[in-house]
Formats: sequence, structure tokens, C-alpha cells
Amino acid sequence: MDIQERLTSFAMMGATWVMWVLIALSVVALAIAAERAVRLWRSADDLERLGAELRRLLADGRFAEARHRMGLSPSYEARILEAGLARTEDGAAAVEERMEGAAQLAKLAMERRLAFLGTVGNDAPFVGLLGTVIGIVRSFAELNASGGKVSAGLMAEVGEALVATAIGILVALPAIAAFNFFQRVIKARLTRAEALGHELLASLKAERS
Repeated sequence: MDIQERLTSFAMMGATWVMWVLIALSVVALAIAAERAVRLWRSADDLERLGAELRRLLADGRFAEARHRMGLSPSYEARILEAGLARTEDGAAAVEERMEGAAQLAKLAMERRLAFLGTVGNDAPFVGLLGTVIGIVRSFAELNASGGKVSAGLMAEVGEALVATAIGILVALPAIAAFNFFQRVIKARLTRAEALGHELLASLKAERS
């Protein structure tokens, strides 16, 4: 049996399994999106209030209290600032390095499992297309069996092929939308942390000048 016959035999098994794969991917992607949404929501804080308190403490030179205040916040932004405040005695350069390292770790923590969402968003249409190809192959086989006449079996195979494509698109759209949304949220949070970090660095440089 050559490769073409093997592929044809594989296609004749039907595209139902492709649809179940897409449904499974959709369920997993939904679970990841929900888990990430809850995690980011729980780690949120009032950044305006936090920033105001930080600036007030830094203006008074109360770095130890500022570090304690950051430790009370559940936010990733505060974790980044806390890492820098732990090394204020070593100078602005050391503080900046510490905050950059903490920012990278925070980014990894916030992006956990998001790669799966991006993969599903990019590849689900192709999985659906595989189901479409299988359905078309089976349609031609049905057309041949019916002697070139349109039959109920032929229309069923064509319908299955189209449904596979539709499911692939429906799975991809929310996955890629969620991926892009989380990426924007993470970028915004890291930017806010960077802004607060500049406040700390400016205070350290002013204190030592």
C-alpha cells in the first residue's frame, strides 16, 4: 500500500475525532483563561494609592517603611519595588538591577500558560482545515459510490467538512482574543511597575547627591 492509499484510508475514518480534539482544546483554553483572569485579578491593587504612599515615604527617606508597605500589597508591581527597596543601601545601580530581575520573574509568572492560548489561537483553524480535507475526501468517495449523483450521504460529508472549519475558527477566535488581552494587561502592569521604579531611583539619586 503506497502513501496515497494510506492517507486515503486514514481520511475514510472520518473527521469526527478532529472535532472532539477541537472541543477539548477549547475547554482547556477556557480553563486557562479563567485561571489567569482570577490570578491577575487577585494580584491587582490600587496603584494610584500605592504610588502616592510610596512617593510620600520616599520623600521622607523612609525606605524601610516603603519596603514594608510594598510587602503588604498583593500586586506584582509591589513585588518588583520590594525587590529594589531591599538593596537601597547598595546604591541606585544595584536597586535598578534587582528591579529588572524581579520584573522578569513577574513577567514569567503572569504569562504562565499563556503560550497555550496563543498556540490554540494560531493552530485551531489548521486543525479544523484538516477535518475539512478529510470531509472532502470522504465526499469524493461518496460521490464515486453514488455514480456521480448527489445523495444524502454526499451532503452529510460536505456538511461535516464545513462544520470542522467553523469549529476551528470558533475555537481560535476567543483563544487569540484572550491571549492578546492578557498580554496587554501584563504589559500595562510592567509599565506601571517601571514608572514606580523610576520614582525610587530618583529618590535614591537625590538622597546621595
